[in-house]
Amino acid sequence: MTESHEQGSAQSAATPVHALLADGTTVRIRRAGPPDRAAVLRLYETMSPEHLRLRFFSLSRASAGQAADRIARAPRPEYLALAAEHDGGLVGLAEYERIPDREGNAEISLAVDDHWHHKGVGTLLLEHLADAARTAGITAFAADALAENHEVLKVFADLGLHTERAFDGPEIHCTIRLAEGEDYLRAVEARGSVADIASLEPLLRPRAVAVIGVGRSPGSVGRAILHNLRTECFTGRLFAVHPKAANLLGVPTHPSVAALPQVPDLAVIAVPAASVAQVAGECGRAGVRALLVVSAGFDAAQAAELTSVCRRFGMRLAGPNCLGLANTDDSVRLDATFAARHPGPGTAGVAVQSGGVGIALLDGLARLGIGVSSFVSLGDKYDVSGNDLLQWWENDGRTDLALLHLESFGNPRAFSRTARRVARAMPVLTVDAGRSEAGRRAAASHTAAAATRTMTRQALFAQAGVTATRTVGELLDTAALLHAQPLPAGTRVAVVSNAGGIGVLAADACAEAGLSVPPLPSALVDELLAVLPQNARAYNPVDVTAAVAEEQLRDCVALLASHGAVDAVLVALVPTAVATATGDDLTRALTGIPAALPRPVIAVLPAQAARVEVLRVPSNPHAGVPAYSDAQDAARALGHACARARWLAQEPGTVPESKEVETAAARAVADAYLTGHPDGGWLDPQTTAALLAAYRIPQLPWAWARDEDEAVLAAERLAGPGGQVVMKAYWPGLLHKSEQRALHLDLRGSSQVRAAHRDLVTRFGGLMTGVVVQPLAERGTELFAGLVQDDVFGPLVVFGLGGTATDLLADRTGRLAPLTDRDVRELLTAPLCAPLLFGYAGRPAADLDALEQLLHRLSRMACDLPQLAEADLNPVLSGPHGITALDVRIRLTPRQAHDPYLRRLR
Repeated sequence: MTESHEQGSAQSAATPVHALLADGTTVRIRRAGPPDRAAVLRLYETMSPEHLRLRFFSLSRASAGQAADRIARAPRPEYLALAAEHDGGLVGLAEYERIPDREGNAEISLAVDDHWHHKGVGTLLLEHLADAARTAGITAFAADALAENHEVLKVFADLGLHTERAFDGPEIHCTIRLAEGEDYLRAVEARGSVADIASLEPLLRPRAVAVIGVGRSPGSVGRAILHNLRTECFTGRLFAVHPKAANLLGVPTHPSVAALPQVPDLAVIAVPAASVAQVAGECGRAGVRALLVVSAGFDAAQAAELTSVCRRFGMRLAGPNCLGLANTDDSVRLDATFAARHPGPGTAGVAVQSGGVGIALLDGLARLGIGVSSFVSLGDKYDVSGNDLLQWWENDGRTDLALLHLESFGNPRAFSRTARRVARAMPVLTVDAGRSEAGRRAAASHTAAAATRTMTRQALFAQAGVTATRTVGELLDTAALLHAQPLPAGTRVAVVSNAGGIGVLAADACAEAGLSVPPLPSALVDELLAVLPQNARAYNPVDVTAAVAEEQLRDCVALLASHGAVDAVLVALVPTAVATATGDDLTRALTGIPAALPRPVIAVLPAQAARVEVLRVPSNPHAGVPAYSDAQDAARALGHACARARWLAQEPGTVPESKEVETAAARAVADAYLTGHPDGGWLDPQTTAALLAAYRIPQLPWAWARDEDEAVLAAERLAGPGGQVVMKAYWPGLLHKSEQRALHLDLRGSSQVRAAHRDLVTRFGGLMTGVVVQPLAERGTELFAGLVQDDVFGPLVVFGLGGTATDLLADRTGRLAPLTDRDVRELLTAPLCAPLLFGYAGRPAADLDALEQLLHRLSRMACDLPQLAEADLNPVLSGPHGITALDVRIRLTPRQAHDPYLRRLR
């Protein structure tokens, strides 16, 4: 066990965190020590005799004193105790102590206050204890329990970790393996979801609401929220807080929160930022369980104070700097927003950081007839996040469409797991905000959001199955289609029009959106011509001509939508005098199509005023045909629907085990480097090679030469079949050898090697510490593979075209680690250079298995080594018989491991 592991354990447990119990209660998890002796003794002394017997295997109270004495000893590396406390009182304790003769094993004990059983205290403590133990290099917990202690045995069994039991008379010896697998992550997710939903009940289903900061003037935000709550007919009790008024807008008004006749579940705070923390404290002392803060203008100190107050009193917080929230369920009828109109009831869950975007989405969803189930404006997102809302919608029984506008991510990897699960049940759509540098700056200034690189965010959305649109309009376009029509099975589109020109434009739009407009089978063409006017053409696009009648168009679209030759039907129509003269309504033909058709039908109506509308089917008010004014919008929406269908059709993917890697050796290399370089830095060639060797990543043979003579000897030993070698200068901090002309290629014989070395010494002698000599590589496809550690998102694995033009062409894509087999396949096929890997233009195909192994091993390296800040393998030479990294740069920084799935509040 290394010293860094011991220090990591101490640091990981040193900072107190808050987390949710199964009933939504907030507890504080912190390291326990000598000052806690009296509290620990009180915890045991107040236990019932039965619980005391089950804990210590006897009824003797002396064991309680011994347990309290153990925690009172000086801190020591082999021991750790974690306390759970609520309102300043100890409610649970978990401890581990290393077993001296069993490497990597520690004995644990667990105690929970009698009044706090069945709330998940013990399980939460064990999750945090296991996290600290892993950091300390502990691989297994040992615990003894009486066979009749069913509760603690169930806690162990339900952790999701591999548990072994050995029976010894009345006792059971349990061994809990701490390796985190998918079963454990799923179990943690399930427990977190239950706790999250319970904690959001007072926020989204309050029985009583108080609005604090209701001004008497009509322009008051608090007054507008109170007005909306009253006129929406909130089903619970409604109060206002004002120091002087007795009644505002017909709502009973009281001078303070403490004076209210009933403790509200939810308090809406609309006072100046400087007063919010004080008001929040009054709410907490009164027993309020959730806050909605619409106030803006918080500085860092005010933000920290507000968050601290909410944690101290266990209140969930929406906002600040937000529009408000709403729940349209008839049992609640909650509209705590200052929007101009009440949100229309429906089935879309909406969470936004921008109030302006929220208003646009609320209006758009109402116009499209989708409406909202619940709406939360997250604002600066101090607490409640998009992740919380996804879990609420997943379980509320009303939501079938999730819409998000997020400018920042608190825990992206936890969000990814949640979104991936929720997206299997309902479409999850987002506006990809902050794609440009200017957009990221605006997001940061607007909602205190951390700037996030575009590729990282796009990787998150792609892996999680989130449909990312570029604008609010595009999001509403896509929502209209996904809500009203079935998903297409593929990308083949039949285009139907009553004017040739708009049919051509629609076909172009489909092609630009990644869709295809294939020729139709001759049998289908004959069927179509049999129902269409005499001059119609049915090749695709299908030109039904201006003479088409309502019934003819309906039959044509029905034939296409029920035929297996296409996956979707796009109908582009313009108004004509012919249809007007005959009394035909061509849009009515679309709504008269049988609702049970298996393929989506969408319309393009250039004369339509609105960007998108839903043409309602008279026989089924829940069905409709989305109609767009522009073919580009329609095609993009259809493209998103195809992408979602494709994502759903694929298996989720698994992270393969890499048995050949040497994680312990790699960690030793990283620890040794950082011991000598506490601030981190770029690795020298020798350390780089050692790290690559630990993960079996093939590197072109090389030799280190300190002077001219060593360079000549290295060249003689390494020269390739043609006798050529490459010489590269090296000094700490050298990143771009080609740009600085710090290398020589195609060197033959000792005279050229000596001349090259002398040239490098002449130009870089004051910097250069040596040279790297390599054989000239064989021909092959030059690729780029690398990774970067994002402070928020975690490690991103990047793949694409390599060589000297890699930055210029930027043909790369990325996925967040750990990579599944599905992620790796997408990495290999997404770049524009992908055809080169599959034998483009008669070239030999690449060794795809070797490329897959490379990406999986980079992913594993990134997950094993949190100190790995970035790595560039460029170029990676790929051919039919394997891959080889020709040049590698790796940078390490001092960084502790951070478990993104450990349950804690921000």
